[in-house]
Amino acid sequence: MRSVRVRILAILAVLVIAGVGAWQLLPSGEAKTDAITVGTSDVVTSLDPAAAYDAGSWAIYSNIYQSLMTFKPGAVTPEPDAAESCGFVGQKLQTYQCKLRDDLTFANGRKITAEDVKHSFDRIFTIKSDVGPAGLFSTLDSVTTEDRTITFNLSGKDATFPQKIATGAAAIVDTTKYPKDKVRSGNQVDGSGPYVLKSYEHGARAELVPNLKYKGALKKTGQAVTIRYFKTSEDLQTSWDAGEVDVAHRQLPSETLAELNMNDPDVRVTEATSAEIRNIIFNVREGTPFADKKVRQAVAALLDRGPLVRKVYQGTVDPLYSLIPSGFIGHSTPFFDTYPSSDPKRAAQLLQQAGAKTPVPVKFAYREGDMYTKETAELRRQLEKDGLFKVSVEAVEWTKYQKGYAAGKYDMYTVGWFPDFPDPDTFGQPLVGTGNVLHSGYSSKKMDQLIAATQQYSDRSRTSSDFKEMQSLVGEDVPLLPLWQKKDYVVAKSEVAGSQYLSEGTGTWRLWELSRI
Repeated sequence: MRSVRVRILAILAVLVIAGVGAWQLLPSGEAKTDAITVGTSDVVTSLDPAAAYDAGSWAIYSNIYQSLMTFKPGAVTPEPDAAESCGFVGQKLQTYQCKLRDDLTFANGRKITAEDVKHSFDRIFTIKSDVGPAGLFSTLDSVTTEDRTITFNLSGKDATFPQKIATGAAAIVDTTKYPKDKVRSGNQVDGSGPYVLKSYEHGARAELVPNLKYKGALKKTGQAVTIRYFKTSEDLQTSWDAGEVDVAHRQLPSETLAELNMNDPDVRVTEATSAEIRNIIFNVREGTPFADKKVRQAVAALLDRGPLVRKVYQGTVDPLYSLIPSGFIGHSTPFFDTYPSSDPKRAAQLLQQAGAKTPVPVKFAYREGDMYTKETAELRRQLEKDGLFKVSVEAVEWTKYQKGYAAGKYDMYTVGWFPDFPDPDTFGQPLVGTGNVLHSGYSSKKMDQLIAATQQYSDRSRTSSDFKEMQSLVGEDVPLLPLWQKKDYVVAKSEVAGSQYLSEGTGTWRLWELSRI
């Protein structure tokens, strides 16, 4: 899910920058310096990196914490941030070493050591949060240190490991402030990113001020930013209309986005292709309606993405027919190839083969929110219209929702996903590998073998056939059902410069790029 790091995907390009003249891109000599207010309907699950694996949390992490590596805009290969240098030892891709910079301190003034880095990784696996990022580091066996050198010992080849330690999951925390065996409580943060968290009120606001002690890959830190969190996109819309926020991102209502006037001189709109996707996840554990893959295939046979794209999202999303979205190595369309159109007759036959009595009763949960309510209503309509399923729906607050599906409480549920890093591997182990972070209960030896095979090549072009086979297997087993791939919109007042650099469509926030004209 999630997605949250200082980098840009090669597949993403800014398509529209409206109302921006060359003179607007840089602040004038009389630029205002009061805090820029950014509004969002995303949710921060936790301020502790060991306890969150979601876009809302990682968006703020990339501003208040620092990782060993980072992605600069336009790059698909990470470069050092808190590290002085990093690289694999030998040719086996199983030992990775980084040398920590010697001039780093946390914002509180304490010097950062290699032990802080080791502590930051070790506590992820000690705490084992159900909604934490441990699943991202499935190949990490152990971490050792010597002076300023950190050695990551891997259980198998993993060419994507450098990218993984450039994410919010690898945020470096202060050993003296973050317990080794439990999540840090309270609203205090001790990081070394470009910003300091001045104050925080969960679900309401976060005040960020530049960290004058920051040293790393960035050449500058930005001006003060206030993040306002809204429960619904309609609430964000109301605040935007009232002029209470300077920048709106993730997410104004689809109706608003579809009607944006790109020629409005008072508003700057940036639209970008996005790698954000959304899937229906099936609980495949024994005793559930979807334990039999033919029942899951029946849902795939019924699904019509057209009404979702046109009616629910007003054309601000594109239909998705694969585990891996468009623009990534190995992308294919197995769900379109196998289920080209809604076919109730085929769905009925699949349910009959599974021995399921119709209508099949299922519990369908979703994260509460206006856009997801509309989406779920449309999905329910499609599942019930031919009498094959009887769907009960439940809207759940985000943090409770995560814990609920982790505990297997729901038969099916919808989850959005941002890529953690610019490689199709980010859609593999986390989503369909054994012990995946979606907690679907799905496990396949063949899938795990394919995932491992894709991780062994530094030349990522050599992974294409394995990724295509992986997607075909997903199309056969249907542990999840792809719905859509989203476009990304940043809407800003014309007096704010740099909004076109805020997001590359993956959830990363480069707040330091914002300034007032």
